[in-house]
Amino acid sequence: MTPSAEKAIRDVFADAGCTGWLHARRVGTPTEDGGDIAVGADDLVVLASVYKLPLLVALCRAFESGELSPTATVRVNPADCTPGPTGVSTFHDPVVLSWRDLALSMMTVSDNAAADLVLGQVGLESVELALSELGMTSTRIIGGTADAHRSLVIDAHAHTTAEAFAALADNDEAWTVSAYDPSYASATTPREMTSLLDAIWTGRAVPGPQGEFVRHVMSAQIWQHRIRSGFPYSEVDVAGKTGTIGAIRNEVAVVTFPGETPVAVAVFTRAARTDPVLPVVDAAIGHAARIAVTELRSGRVE
Repeated sequence: MTPSAEKAIRDVFADAGCTGWLHARRVGTPTEDGGDIAVGADDLVVLASVYKLPLLVALCRAFESGELSPTATVRVNPADCTPGPTGVSTFHDPVVLSWRDLALSMMTVSDNAAADLVLGQVGLESVELALSELGMTSTRIIGGTADAHRSLVIDAHAHTTAEAFAALADNDEAWTVSAYDPSYASATTPREMTSLLDAIWTGRAVPGPQGEFVRHVMSAQIWQHRIRSGFPYSEVDVAGKTGTIGAIRNEVAVVTFPGETPVAVAVFTRAARTDPVLPVVDAAIGHAARIAVTELRSGRVE
């Protein structure tokens, strides 16, 4: 990476009022000789909903092994679900879904309820095993969204999840919550996340049709405001997974230009402010990703 690219990325984060961490690499290309872009790439960072990506890998491994059928169904009662702004917890009536469609909702709209149902089915042990077999020694998943919400309620001295998130969004309150600390929350490093993306795109994480399913649902994610914002071109595919909680805003994605080697990029941020909506930070994630991907595509990084 050229010094100017690293400075440009750091400047993007500073101008947006956030701390940022980034790693980018070409898919299928070794990075031992420096063929990557790294800004704090080995620091521990909070996963937030990015944890749903390794969870999806564990689920699709269970599909591939025959341990679980992707078309097996589960009845979901919204009243019993983990709350969230999207997905089945927003429904009024019980529904019956396949595990495959729950996974689709978990990834495309970041459905918290679907993710906790999937985690309850495959178990943390399966997620840990998948991470271990892929050599991701710094990544750990300590629980699902419901577990994070319970910790947040305790940390914020609140009675409900809604009260806890209201406190989290108040810039005048000096809450110190475990959800912001990678020592206590589910955590990873940007470098390990691009390694996971590389394993997914090369078929090492999940082989065959189930691996293709993982790539398909990532391409179907609806959110356009982070990494996709840096590549607003219809012919460019951005397959990603976002993560958000309070001041934490993240996304990991694979960016593919027609006829070119895909580029895996992971961007993690923590904003100085805790406003529920911070478009400038979302845009910074896309801007930083564009700088990194452009640097790799230019051939200046070998």
